[in-house]
Amino acid sequence: MRTSESIKNISKAMAQFQAEVKNPANTANNPFFKSKYAPLNDVLNLVRPILTKHGLSVLQSPSGDGEHIAVTTLITHESGEWIESDPLTLKADKATAQGAGSAVTYARRYALSAMLGISSEDDDDGNYASGTDKQNGKETSHTNATKQKATKAQLNKIFAEANKHNLSSDVMKELIADRYKKNSSKELTKADANDLIEYLMKDRSA
Repeated sequence: MRTSESIKNISKAMAQFQAEVKNPANTANNPFFKSKYAPLNDVLNLVRPILTKHGLSVLQSPSGDGEHIAVTTLITHESGEWIESDPLTLKADKATAQGAGSAVTYARRYALSAMLGISSEDDDDGNYASGTDKQNGKETSHTNATKQKATKAQLNKIFAEANKHNLSSDVMKELIADRYKKNSSKELTKADANDLIEYLMKDRSA
């Protein structure tokens, strides 16, 4: 991440923005991860008026070679101060204009949500923490699994599935942060890892 020499004014404005903004409603379905999310246009429609109110604006710049797509997010303040993210890079599903466009939209939504401190994905961490298997409608006992770190075998399986679906390390990092509130796969518990493996193994078109 890069910033202007001073971020005094933009920091104050961002604090005011975050005190007022709410998470967008998750209205669209993600068939691959069996979850809901807020489309990019919904996120933008929600945050733009509040950003403007506090003298803030967002610029997102896509780049890439047609196969790998990168999006950089810049937040500017009317004072001239700014904060710029590191590029979020991912691999497009297909090396076509449509594939690139989908990757850009996906990266913009994730990067924008991360920079603004909002969530645009379903979060069922509370379900796992309480020991409730929501899909099967029954209580499960996995207290140890929620405390113990993921095994090397689990991590290897996660990386193998991610590679099979062409999910870049940046995409996986965003997914882990968004779904499990962890900074990296090394922080995943056994329960987290089992859940992530289950999602990754499901057919994208199912």
